[in-house]
Amino acid sequence: MEGLSPSPGLRERKKQKTRETIVTVALGLFAERGYEQTTVAEIAEAAEVSPRTIFAYFQSKEDILFWDLPDLQERLAKALRERPEGATALDALREFILGSLVPDESDMVRRCVVDQDETLRRNKRARWAPLEQLVVEAIAEDLNAGADDIRPQIVAASLIAAFDAVHEQAGEAQSVSPEQALAVLDDVMDFLRGGLDALRRQ
Repeated sequence: MEGLSPSPGLRERKKQKTRETIVTVALGLFAERGYEQTTVAEIAEAAEVSPRTIFAYFQSKEDILFWDLPDLQERLAKALRERPEGATALDALREFILGSLVPDESDMVRRCVVDQDETLRRNKRARWAPLEQLVVEAIAEDLNAGADDIRPQIVAASLIAAFDAVHEQAGEAQSVSPEQALAVLDDVMDFLRGGLDALRRQ
């Protein structure tokens, strides 16, 4: 009926479509022209939206590049929080990483863009810090570790590095298959699981 506003479901779908368009266009421009050489105004023009619209979805150009990290953090927190009774943090993390072994095209484009820029590589590490902290807290809970115990931090750093390396290998067309990447992941998990078991016995 004329005069009625769209349903919330329709509005959300339109917002999601706009967000996806901005990300896709921006990544394409970053890959073609370089991250630093691409302006928000150019992204807006190519996406057929206004710069104000872009800033309604993203606080900065870099937020467009790392668009999926907030969702990744939320999913990781849920996976750790809702792991089955008796499952360790490592068990939950293995399943989480397993579900992320095959990156999509946008993730592969972003990796190429980030690899070419030292500032972006440094900022990527900073943006991964909240995810690493989630792992630290989960490992600390498994070990009944205190706030000053550095063991969970060491294990978490190893896990995040393993996730990044396995994810990268699985996404490289000329590298290893997802099955091979999974085998590497399981080797890493077995090593860390053995180390954690030893720490628990101390």
